[in-house]
Amino acid sequence: MVTIKVLGSGCANCKRLEQMVQTAIGELSAQAEVQKVTEYPEIMKYRVMSTPGLVIDEKLVCSGRIPAMVEIKDWIGKAEQGSAL
Repeated sequence: MVTIKVLGSGCANCKRLEQMVQTAIGELSAQAEVQKVTEYPEIMKYRVMSTPGLVIDEKLVCSGRIPAMVEIKDWIGKAEQGSAL
């Protein structure tokens, strides 16, 4: 199972990214768990300077922007296959 973390305080962009991740998981029929990380000390562990941030299987794949849906699907697909992100 893929573990996905959405990093952010709960702003509109963070919520939008979380919705996009949920949509991508549904469209891919992926086995994934989504966690919201809102505590700044926890966010800083990933060295994120601007939110939203996206972590897949403990690897920061994006921060400071909302990635395109195709990027999100690609990252999730690669994580499910065990490929390097």
